Amino acid sequence: MTRVLSCLQPTGDITLGNYLGAIKHWVDDQSSESFHGVVDLHALTVSVDPEQLRARTLSTALVLLAAGLDPESTCVFVQSHVPEHAQLSWLMTCTVSYGELSRMTQFKDKSDKIGDQGFISAGLFTYPALMAADILLYDAEEVPVGDDQRQHLEITRDIAQRFNSRFGDTFVVPKAAIPKVGARIMDLQDPTSKMSKSADSPQGTVLLLDDAKTLEKKIKRAVTDTDGEVRFDPATKPGLANLLTILAVATGGDPASLAEKYTQYGPLKTDTAAALIEFLRPVHERFAELQANPDYVSKALATGADKARAVASVTLDRAMTNAGLLHR
Repeated sequence: MTRVLSCLQPTGDITLGNYLGAIKHWVDDQSSESFHGVVDLHALTVSVDPEQLRARTLSTALVLLAAGLDPESTCVFVQSHVPEHAQLSWLMTCTVSYGELSRMTQFKDKSDKIGDQGFISAGLFTYPALMAADILLYDAEEVPVGDDQRQHLEITRDIAQRFNSRFGDTFVVPKAAIPKVGARIMDLQDPTSKMSKSADSPQGTVLLLDDAKTLEKKIKRAVTDTDGEVRFDPATKPGLANLLTILAVATGGDPASLAEKYTQYGPLKTDTAAALIEFLRPVHERFAELQANPDYVSKALATGADKARAVASVTLDRAMTNAGLLHR
């Protein structure tokens, strides 16, 4: 069985796009060889409020559990609960070059946004070393990555190969796995842009935990067009196509076929809102149950941390021994 690692940063509220594009697939494919981490250490690379970080970390873990990841059959953990991540990160930092890190697109983009007057942490620069540690700790053979993360996986492969060359066979060199293609959910107010948890327009972003009234309001205010014809045409009618896609996901239908049932936008929006509310109801109900049972959640995350450490500690010990570090 192939070992797979997929992680999520607690840097914003989970969107419908995150759920359909990643989390739902993790749930469908979960096994004893699946590792799913909430990587809270990565959130420290930019300024963050401690209470907000704690709340978002817990909320993200709750979403993973509420979505259907079973802590008994798969590994759900919080990154900072597994100290091997930070320990291996130093070995990775000493194996990657300054030049490689300086060429990372994400560092350039984020530091440009912060600007000359802001605080740019060294952690933002060395972030890829921690990400490499995340991946290599679990001997993951496959890492599902989108286009925005391919550069990070490539540098992880380079680090692993360099370490293996210097110190002997230590790490599994992971391969990129093409994620299953889910429905591509676009921003409701700007249907030419992908829905994002960092979006500037909150009305355009459907959050996974939005209540029924909020979901209905956002769907009914979604941008469409002015010609009034209902048809599935992402190229010329992106707003309408986005609504039909959401309706198709929520009902298990086909967007083009669903379009044939409507002659007006109003009823389509009403039905899409109602279907989406029902589609997300099980996740909402399970999330509420978990919130009301903090002991269960604490135990689930502790179990996940133990499972993660059982694998990570072996890898870290191998890496430290091969690098020449003296054990106690």
